[in-house]
Formats: sequence, C-alpha cells, structure tokens
Amino acid sequence: MADQDAQDRNLPASAKKIERSRAEGQVPRSRDLAHFAVMASGGALLSSGAPYAVDKLQRLLESGLRFDAQTLAKPGAMGEHLANLAIQGLLLALPAVLLLALAAVAAHLALGGWNFTTKPLAPKFSHLNPLAGLGRMFQWQNLSQALKASLLALLLGVVGALVLKDRLAAYVGIMSVPLPSALAYAGRQLMGGLALLGLALALFAVIDVPLQRHLYLKRLRMSREEVKQEIKEVEGNLEIKQRQRAKAREMAKRRMLASVPKADLVVMNPSHYAVALKYDDGRMGAPRVIAKGLDTLAFRIRDIAKDNKVPVLRAPMLARALYAHTKLDQEVPAALFGAVAQVLAYVYQLKAALQNNTPLLMDAPDPQVPPELDPHNRPGYQAQDEFGDDAGDEEKADR
Repeated sequence: MADQDAQDRNLPASAKKIERSRAEGQVPRSRDLAHFAVMASGGALLSSGAPYAVDKLQRLLESGLRFDAQTLAKPGAMGEHLANLAIQGLLLALPAVLLLALAAVAAHLALGGWNFTTKPLAPKFSHLNPLAGLGRMFQWQNLSQALKASLLALLLGVVGALVLKDRLAAYVGIMSVPLPSALAYAGRQLMGGLALLGLALALFAVIDVPLQRHLYLKRLRMSREEVKQEIKEVEGNLEIKQRQRAKAREMAKRRMLASVPKADLVVMNPSHYAVALKYDDGRMGAPRVIAKGLDTLAFRIRDIAKDNKVPVLRAPMLARALYAHTKLDQEVPAALFGAVAQVLAYVYQLKAALQNNTPLLMDAPDPQVPPELDPHNRPGYQAQDEFGDDAGDEEKADR
C-alpha cells in the first residue's frame, strides 16, 4: 500500500506544500557542504592566525612554567594560576570556535535558507517504537546516506594515509631541528594535507548539494488527489474573498446611491449611462461626479433622481464622456467644463422658473463634446462598471 502511494506521488510539490513542509522544519540540508565550510574556514583561520596563536601559546607556556618561592608559599596560588591560564586559553580558542560555528550555520542557510520553527522540538512518541526505527534504518534514503558517509570516510582515510605515508620521513626528521623551525615546517605540511582533504570534501559537496535538493523535492511530491484537495482549499478561500469583495462593492454602491438626492443634475444617454453631478462654487473648483452607473444601475440612479426631483437631462455624448473620463468623487476634466457649464446653466434656469412659476425661456442645450473624449469614437472600447457588475448582453449590444 505504501509502495502504491509512493508511485502515485509523481506530481511536483506546490508552493503551498513546500511552505507547509518548511513550517514543520523540513528543509534541504547538506552535511557535506557544512563539513567543507568548516574545513575551509579552519584552514583559512590556521593559515592567517597561526603565527599569532603560536606566539600566544608560547607565552602561556612560559607563564605556566615560571614559579618563584613566594608563589609556592601561598596556599591556593597554583590553582589560581592554573585557572588564569585556562581562561586565557579559552579566550584564545573562542574566536576560532565561533568562526567555525558560523561557517557551519552559513553552509546550512546557503542551501535551505533561514527557517525558524519549534515543531521539530515536539516529542514524537512514534519514534520510540523499535520496530518502526528498525524499518527506517533500511529505507533507501537512510541507506544511501549511510553509504555516502562510509564512502566519504573511506576517501578521507585514503587521502590522509597517502599524505602521511609520503611525508612520514619528513615528520620524523623535524625532531632534529630547533623547535621554531620544526613548528613552521609541521604547519606547512599540515596545511598541505588539509588542502587535499578540503578538495575531497568540496567534490562531495558539489555532488551532495543538488542531490539533497532533488531528494527533498522528491519527498514532497504530490498525488493527483492531493493536488485536487489543495485546489479545493484555495478555491474555498477565493470564494470567501469574492464574497467579501462583493459585499464591499454593494456597500459602496449603496453609499453612492444615497448621495444621488444631493445632486444638481443627472446626465443620461438616455439609459445606458447615468452620471450625477454636484457643484458648490464655495467649496469646489469644478463640478464633481458623485454617482455614475451602467445599464441597471443607471436606471436606479435615474429613478432616485426623479423621486427626489433632481433634474435628469438627456445628453448622450456628454454622459458617455463623463462616465469614461471621471471617477467617483472626482471633478470633471477641464476639457468638459464648457459642456457641463451649459447643462448646469440650463438646470439653474429650470429650477428658477419652476420656483417662480414662470415660463422657461431657454431650450434644452445640446452640449458639444470634443470627439476624442467620446468613448464611442475609440475602436474596441468596452465600458467598465464602477462596481464590477456585469451588464446584460442585449444592453451591451444596444450601447
């Protein structure tokens, strides 16, 4: 059953599954890369800091072997002296330890990146089962890791043995030369041996890094059922977001319709477009669009305007231009000032005539709109509803 399930997982892991695996602490890591980083950092540190370290150790050794009668006469003086030497030795070794630790951490981050999670620390009682542990020992992944580690150890041992065999006579010969010269020679020989070991580790790291990434992605492969389930989860979230956006659009639409009774004029074409204008010369530099709509929404704007005795004027080109080139709560563009001024002047005279019960001496205007501002002169123009509502196909065709 497990083999069948593994065979079904032949689809690459999705970004969501990779993210979940990282949250659980599963990231690609390469031990060989960490070994090489530590070896290279240690070699560089030894090459650059060896003279200082040798000089410091020599002084510590001299200090440790220097005694006088007064020091020996004090009880506990030897313990204090030894503790002081130990502290100085630790301070000398601390930078090297920190550098090697930093190199190991950097090597892990270079492959898997930074990933902080506490889930791997949670106890897993299933791992306490000896039978399950025995089965994991013979899994191909664990066997391959053990085989690779054995091969690396064998290679490093062969390299070390060859280096030692080639230079054994030289190591024996340094016993006859002064100590400073012997230490310098031994250091050069040690650096040569470390360089060969570093090359071997670099070779393994070059192979292991892409291998670990491949194995990591292979473990996360998904079956078709998992992909379908993940798509359902994502679509469920999308449905919630769509409902939230639809609710927000509906609330904005209600607020817009509530402002229609405050308009001075509604311009239509006569029904597919509706734009409500408001002008207050004390607070506005130009007339402002306070409501706009297409098709069904245009009818609602018209009906609300009529119910509240807001003049509705038929001006097809102006209505189309205003709808296409303005947004809600935005002033009309300067190119339409003249046309809007004509219709507002007519509305103001109409209101005055109705208020004074006198005849209107002015005919309804036919405002002129620059042809480039009429969206119907643009090939392929498709009006977009302000709130994302779809108009009927017949209404779109008539428009």
